[in-house]
Amino acid sequence: MNTISNKTYSAKPTDIQKKWVLIDAENQPLGRLSSHVATILKGKNKPEYTPHMDTGDHVVVINAEKVALSGKKMTDKEYFRHTGYPGGVKIQTAQEILEKDPAQLILKAVKGMLPKNRLGRQLLTNVRVYAGSVHPHTAQQPAKFDL
Repeated sequence: MNTISNKTYSAKPTDIQKKWVLIDAENQPLGRLSSHVATILKGKNKPEYTPHMDTGDHVVVINAEKVALSGKKMTDKEYFRHTGYPGGVKIQTAQEILEKDPAQLILKAVKGMLPKNRLGRQLLTNVRVYAGSVHPHTAQQPAKFDL
């Protein structure tokens, strides 16, 4: 008999072990940082990754105010939103968002790299972003992740 199994592995909710990961955003490029965070949130860095389940870890990002943007993106990169009313286009530059709430800049970038469905919205609840180096998640003992 052949002992090699050709069955595809699918994680069960009891198999999922969620950990906490700490990432320092200081002097990190926004895109590379966001793609690493999205990968950890989806669980693609784990062998038990299953596309339709939340197999990822909780991510704590600190020093969001010190994130780097290359070139002239700080002033030229624009974020659009619409209020739903005629003429209701609101445009903000990356610099304006960074000055007002640095966490939003990273959250917008990570959100864009997650699936656009219920799972993506659920995964986004597992990321916490803080402007400074202080965070309230020391009790969870997050493991430091080097980019």
